[in-house]
Amino acid sequence: MKSQAPILAFDTATSSCSVAVTTGDGFAGRVSGSVSFDSGVTHSRRLLGAIDWLLRSLDLSVTDISAVAAGLGPGSFTGLRIGMATAKGLCHGASIPLIGISSLDAIAASIVSDKLICVVMDARKQEVYSCFYRMQADLTVRRCSEPTVMSPGKLARRIEGPVTMAGDGLDVYSDTFAAVLGDRMERRTQSRRPDAVQIGYLARTAFRDGRFLDIDRAKPEYIRSSDLQLSLVSPLDREQTC
Repeated sequence: MKSQAPILAFDTATSSCSVAVTTGDGFAGRVSGSVSFDSGVTHSRRLLGAIDWLLRSLDLSVTDISAVAAGLGPGSFTGLRIGMATAKGLCHGASIPLIGISSLDAIAASIVSDKLICVVMDARKQEVYSCFYRMQADLTVRRCSEPTVMSPGKLARRIEGPVTMAGDGLDVYSDTFAAVLGDRMERRTQSRRPDAVQIGYLARTAFRDGRFLDIDRAKPEYIRSSDLQLSLVSPLDREQTC
């Protein structure tokens, strides 16, 4: 297995898609190249083209890559399916492993804070996807809850003490969070959406640990059921604490 070769990473959870080729992790990582674009609702027409362009510009092929790392979501159902199908096709074709990284984790990985960290992504339907994190002594960010989906007001009322918040959910519901949290909330506006570079860095650690997905069975982390499933059953509301 090409353990020192670069990782091809991408995220399709939101309308802004990013693709990157990275080596190393967040402590000693290097970005060989990256590209991002906003394609609206889906990425079906531009994702493969962006991957091909990036690899060619770096004089690489998929066979030069150690693994493909895909953002697992949560996010756009269509975007995530396109991303996963693309990742599986590349891995099957080049016989390389598939690594999945939470899109929420990718946002959190770019944050340095001694406060509770809360990542919020716009889930539409007046809700946000969210997850809580704490920075460890080694400066890595670790989850202290499971990802969930709920109204921004309900999420804000669950937060006690000072909090650092990030994610595009703040773009939509900043007033709601500010009304409840007041000056207890620190907003990180630069960490809005999942970035393929952070996915690549997180994937390097997963690669070293041998945390690979089953290519045939892998699927995105939707968190919330599709519209069809929502019409049949209500999602569970799991209590989480940090």
